[in-house]
Amino acid sequence: MDLLNTLVDKGLRRELPTREEALAVLATSEDELLDVVAAAGKVRRQWFGRRVKLNYLVNLKSGLCPEDCSYCSQRLGSKAGILKYTWLKPDEASRAAAAGVAGGAKRVCLVASGRGPTDRDVDRVSKTIEAIKEENEGIEVCACLGLLSDGQADRLRSAGADAYNHNLNTSEETYGAITTTHTYADRVETVQQAQAAGLSACSGLIAGMGESDKDLVDVVFALRDLDPDSVPVNFLIPFEGTPLAKEWNLTPQRCLRILAMVRFVCPDVEVRLAGGREVHLRSMQPLALHLVNSIFLGDYLTSEGQAGQTDLDMIADAGFEVEGAGTTTLPRHRADALGGGCGTQDTTAGAGCGSHVDSGAAGCGSHEGGGGCGPCGDHGEQEQQPVGGVAGAGESVPASRTDAAGAARTDLVAVRRRGAGTDLAPNA
Repeated sequence: MDLLNTLVDKGLRRELPTREEALAVLATSEDELLDVVAAAGKVRRQWFGRRVKLNYLVNLKSGLCPEDCSYCSQRLGSKAGILKYTWLKPDEASRAAAAGVAGGAKRVCLVASGRGPTDRDVDRVSKTIEAIKEENEGIEVCACLGLLSDGQADRLRSAGADAYNHNLNTSEETYGAITTTHTYADRVETVQQAQAAGLSACSGLIAGMGESDKDLVDVVFALRDLDPDSVPVNFLIPFEGTPLAKEWNLTPQRCLRILAMVRFVCPDVEVRLAGGREVHLRSMQPLALHLVNSIFLGDYLTSEGQAGQTDLDMIADAGFEVEGAGTTTLPRHRADALGGGCGTQDTTAGAGCGSHVDSGAAGCGSHEGGGGCGPCGDHGEQEQQPVGGVAGAGESVPASRTDAAGAARTDLVAVRRRGAGTDLAPNA
């Protein structure tokens, strides 16, 4: 396929594809899907080898957010039966993080619901960062606390944070259909504040909210312009009790095309497979490892992921390896631009010298294909339309996500009842 040959050549040179080429990836046929995965896989291996970085989420404060993000189970007024609790103490958060580190996670992503942190909140998180780093030498910490005020990014950096996550989520054109209590420009400004403070920026998207191919391409190109070190790709988890509860628009094949498009547009960036992978990719998750170089281990913010050991087995069975603590993540040219990376230098061609990234992170990537971090709330019960104005229920629901009567299945979403904020052990 001429298109794929062109995209591979561009990806190996870190050259941006055209918007038309990105749209063409999303429009490829079922017969071409494996060719698309193989082509994007060449670009992934050029810059990241066969390494998979593991990230681990700790939800510091869950639920009761004042923002009205339609996708989020933590929005104020949400009827989703999620865990709700106020700030974890530093020692509680450190214990929660230790489970992920023991499972092989290199980055801990600290997330809190809300519009943005107060200065007192920044003090709390700073103490938590210090506690985690004291107990886990060399671990990367990403914060995801919502919209930042002046000086807060610098304070987090001084406390030891390596990265800050704040997702754009969808295109600027359709952002107002998802959230009304803050703007797309607010999100862009927070990412830029994190970068200005010397934090590794993580910013990504949520797919499956009824958006068009154009919306997906627009947000990925906007991310490329922002140049975060990490781009988490979330797939909407349609929680019952949220305005997008009936948005079951994704198939495994659609998810793979989206991931491939992101890889072609962001060839040398840490692309993280984040929330919703178990729900929407299911048995095709191993194929996604040929496109992404980072995943979350275990559970998400308010939903359960597959068992941590299952993640590790999947990585090994697919012929990949967990990225070790002594290896940095990003290619050398990106790590050098950050002024060095975390961990030791990897001199393998194409492996480069690392950076602080992730999930959601450089970041904390996201977090939940619909769980998101702040801002992610609601200030009422108005029913918002999905991006692009696609009707919630109906013929767009994939057959694999419906029961015999054609109704959307809700049993595919498991609310988190273990780990941070509970007395039960996590599944990392």
